[in-house]
This record gives sequence, structure tokens and C-alpha cells, in this order.
Amino acid sequence: MVKEWNTKAGSSTPYLDNMVTYDEHGRKIEEIEYASYGQKKRTVYEYDGSSTKCSRQIEYDDKNHVSRIKKFEYNDDGTKKVQYNYKPNGKLESTKRFEYSY
Repeated sequence: MVKEWNTKAGSSTPYLDNMVTYDEHGRKIEEIEYASYGQKKRTVYEYDGSSTKCSRQIEYDDKNHVSRIKKFEYNDDGTKKVQYNYKPNGKLESTKRFEYSY
């Protein structure tokens, strides 16, 4: 787990800004962003089996309600191919395609 602390200029009191949790394979499984009132946003990352590529990402709002779901497809070389963005009710909202130039 990695915690990030910030301190405002003129203050000596740090506050928790961000926290990331990893699984035993070193994959990010949860990230929480904080604001002065508490949790601002939480993201949960899911993987297929032992893959290092995230297959699904679920975003939660400050009240811990699902705000967006993202699913990913990858190219054979491991780069992202398509990102599907879903509303909390599961309805497809948009699709993002990735193009790489080398």
C-alpha cells in the first residue's frame, strides 16, 4: 500500500491525499483519492487471471456509489486497443479507440 500525504503552505498538518493498494503480484487493485471531507473518488481494478492488464475498472463517487465502469481490450503487443465506458446501470456510454504511432 502506498499513501500520499500533502501539507498546505503555512501549515504543519499533513492530510491524506491518495492511497493505492496492490495485490501480491504488484498489480494496482484499488486507488482512493481524498478531499478535505473524506473520500473523493475510489477506483477498483480487476484483472483476468494472472494477467497484468486491467480488464475492468470500476469508479465510485464520494458516497461510494458506482459512477462509471470501464472495460478494456488489448492488442497482441499489450497496448490498449479499446476502452468501453459504461454508465452505472450497465448501459454503454462511449467507446475510446487507441492508435499508436512509432
